[in-house]
Amino acid sequence: IASRRAAGELEAEVLAALWAADGPLSAAHVRRAVGGDLAYNTVQTILVRLCDKGLIDRIADGRRHEYFPVKGAEEMAAEQMQALLSRGRDRQAVLQRFATSLSVEDARVLRAILGHRP
Repeated sequence: IASRRAAGELEAEVLAALWAADGPLSAAHVRRAVGGDLAYNTVQTILVRLCDKGLIDRIADGRRHEYFPVKGAEEMAAEQMQALLSRGRDRQAVLQRFATSLSVEDARVLRAILGHRP
């Protein structure tokens, strides 16, 4: 019995497939990339939702469309982090919790990045 994936999980898988691709992908190629067990219509629905959200765009290729991400994975993750940070009542507390949860290596990288800020 195949487990049912949540819409957010499917969207994340489709975005990951598009980010990993060398160029735009058709719905059929996206379906293969995320696993052929999904119905074509399901993949098409996810692609339309991601287009509606402005996360991906499409170009016509004859009678079909090919899809590509509007932003890179890193840019999108940073925007999500900013959105979560802005929702908190106490930004300093949120940042402190985040900073103290970092691995030693991640903390070192963050310190290096912040040290080079103008």
